[in-house]
Amino acid sequence: MLLEGKKALVTGSSRGIGREIVRRFLEEGAEVWGLCSKPSAAREELESFAKEKNTTFHEICADASNAEELALTIKAALKEAGGFDVLVNNAGITRDGLSFRMSMEDWNSVIAVNLTAVFVVSQIVSSDMIRKRAGSIINMTSIVGLHGQGGQVNYAASKAGLVGMTKSLAKECGGRGVRVNAIAPGFIDTDMTRAVNEDARKTWLEGIPLKRAGTVADVANAAVFLACDMSTYITGQILGVDGGMGA
Repeated sequence: MLLEGKKALVTGSSRGIGREIVRRFLEEGAEVWGLCSKPSAAREELESFAKEKNTTFHEICADASNAEELALTIKAALKEAGGFDVLVNNAGITRDGLSFRMSMEDWNSVIAVNLTAVFVVSQIVSSDMIRKRAGSIINMTSIVGLHGQGGQVNYAASKAGLVGMTKSLAKECGGRGVRVNAIAPGFIDTDMTRAVNEDARKTWLEGIPLKRAGTVADVANAAVFLACDMSTYITGQILGVDGGMGA
């Protein structure tokens, strides 16, 4: 029970990596608030799973691209929880396309959800963590943010921005007992990557030293480590969960 007694907020909690992080946190004894854009099909299953583990899951909803709505929702959750010990900024979207054809709408929407929303949530939650002089913030960047990817200039820029934000927040908050790290997943088997054509999947897999796609559990386990007390002397780091893809 690595997270017993801790309260966590996980954004993008309804599917994929976010949903698995919620499950692992619940499994390790945390009480979890999960943020998604609208009421999700995962809510009942996660509430039931939490009950089995003698803890609680709370689903909250807000449009991550609407900073004002998001801030109000996070402040209400923070008040309800009495503060969070762990924050996982996982919510993200893609609007892929070649840069010379990309609309400003596709650029702005990705930056709003993947980068600005992380700032809004972190500003609110970290202020409370600083007051209590304890907490762990985990940002979900990507191997794309570290190495780039054709057709994803907006996504890559947003995820690269998270790298700089993570390192800057770690320096701001470290003296006040708050740790800030990021996870950079590589090619993870999710609904999003399953939509990629077979030739592209084959090319990506050939470039992974471990010769397999990662799983959502691989990423969630890394999140548990950064959230729990086994990582109390780790901050400002970008943890690659990529099978060696970015080595």
